[in-house]
Amino acid sequence: MKKRGRKRKSRIVKLDSLKQINLNAAGLDIGAAEIWACVPEGRDEQPVRMFNTFTVDLYALADWLQTCGVETVAMESTGIYWIPTYEILEARGFEVLLVNARQLKNVPGRKTDVLDCQWIQQLHTYGLLRGSFRPEEEMCALRSYTRHRDNLIRYRSAHIQHMQKALHLMNVQLTNVISDVTGVTGMRIIRDILRGERDPQKLAAYRNAHCARSEDEIAKSLEGNYREEHVFALKQAVELYDFYNQQIKDCDAEVESKFAAFKPRVDIQQKPLKPLKRQRNKPEGNAPDFDLRSYLYQMAGVDLTQIDGIKALTALNILSEIGLDMNKWPTVKHFTSWLGLSPYQDISGGKTLRTGTRKNKGRANKAFRMAALTLTRSDSALGGYYRRMRARHGSPKAIVATAHKLARIFYRMLKYQEEYLDPGAAYYEEKYRQRAIRNLKRRAHQLGLEVMPAAG
Repeated sequence: MKKRGRKRKSRIVKLDSLKQINLNAAGLDIGAAEIWACVPEGRDEQPVRMFNTFTVDLYALADWLQTCGVETVAMESTGIYWIPTYEILEARGFEVLLVNARQLKNVPGRKTDVLDCQWIQQLHTYGLLRGSFRPEEEMCALRSYTRHRDNLIRYRSAHIQHMQKALHLMNVQLTNVISDVTGVTGMRIIRDILRGERDPQKLAAYRNAHCARSEDEIAKSLEGNYREEHVFALKQAVELYDFYNQQIKDCDAEVESKFAAFKPRVDIQQKPLKPLKRQRNKPEGNAPDFDLRSYLYQMAGVDLTQIDGIKALTALNILSEIGLDMNKWPTVKHFTSWLGLSPYQDISGGKTLRTGTRKNKGRANKAFRMAALTLTRSDSALGGYYRRMRARHGSPKAIVATAHKLARIFYRMLKYQEEYLDPGAAYYEEKYRQRAIRNLKRRAHQLGLEVMPAAG
């Protein structure tokens, strides 16, 4: 007879009757051209009003809310239209809640802007709304710069593709012999082509000493059909590529200046950074030219790049999204659930309907997943964990599981100011071996057998 598993006890939550918690609450329904606002009844002859979205009208909205004795305001997150209203009301001293639209589903019936703002105000009065997370003001500014920088990189990548297309139209097979056409060798060859050079041997002479292909192979790939219209398209693509490079440098300067707004948590002179496991002579990928790792170390108080898979730019993207105060999440489980990296279950009638992780398009979620993917060949405990999960469950689930583990380490380092010490892949493999042996012994004991080590 098959032994049934132990039944999990459901936690019973005590439900109190609905009470009016926020007596001075207002609700806003924000659109591109109009804002509908609702205040408690009795505060004004017209408790529901419409305001335009011009700046002068936003100030008039704030004045009206103060006149009505409002202390807290809830608004629905609609695109980016809410941002000016949020910032102006927050500067006036209101407690502002940005609410996810999923929490504001009304009962079936006719939907209007007037009913929406009244529904939001009513829910907020009873304390049934929860505001979305928003980091502190200095971190919001840094987040805006990092998001804009990512957009610039994405725009630049389109023009790299335009460069490659123009080369292929001329049958210049440079991409077949050079891994990156925007590297030193590739750009020197392309710029010389734009200056009028067509001799393959002279162009191939720009080959870097570390290039895997020989000079003759590169010269063979440069024998193309240099039609005037294709060279013109290449010229404009290179000019746009250079333009976005300059824009990214200007953005990096602004990002570097924003670090001055953060109070250092550690004196880098008394407690210097430890060297990385693998030093690089040049910035990796799209990393900025300045010493980003040192700035992050002083701001966070711990060196987050000691976590395998977390580079300086990855740590910047994550910190700009989550901030520095980990007390916003009571436990690490709340943090990983907010990131969308924790599994969940939909249970109805005693049956599990759905399992998995919630959909999350946040940049922090994406950064942790990308960091997990880089651990494929990492000689570390995290790398060993990823490979073990991939062998058992496949790559998609292994990436989520490893990203979840990275997030837990990230949370503990920031909240408790602890350093991360990698025990190594050998430690993880030995730990897995001991666990497998214990499982074998337990299973053998259930069958009345005994596991013995092999002789010799």
